[in-house]
Amino acid sequence: MRATATATVTAPVSQVWAALADHEAMASWGPGMKVTMAKLGADEPNGVGAVRSIKAPGPAPAIVEEIVRFEPDHALGYRALSGVPFRDYSGEVVLTAVGGGTRIEWTLNADQRIPLVEAVALKTVSVTLLQLFVRAVKRG
Repeated sequence: MRATATATVTAPVSQVWAALADHEAMASWGPGMKVTMAKLGADEPNGVGAVRSIKAPGPAPAIVEEIVRFEPDHALGYRALSGVPFRDYSGEVVLTAVGGGTRIEWTLNADQRIPLVEAVALKTVSVTLLQLFVRAVKRG
């Protein structure tokens, strides 16, 4: 199953990419979040092969994700290693220059087990992640 959310911001692609590719800065998106790098990427610290651990407040386990696509100013892809309720969960964010701004397309994928429940949950997660990210980009 797949869920996609899109938004356009007035910031240039380079500024949006800088915010997206800074994994540890994800902690500024939501109150109480902690992001640590468990492993650095092979060619770039935040690039392919990097592993990030995202801990939200509360008892839930940290979400551990590996970066599987890293194309500066264009696309970032990741897959969950642990901590998510979806099987084979992955995400991809694609940036496209439009006019004086950037179109952000955030797509999540997961294997479907409980069709309607998981589809709604996945869509909610994609929209929420995009909203948090857009807010962070606008703050600069």
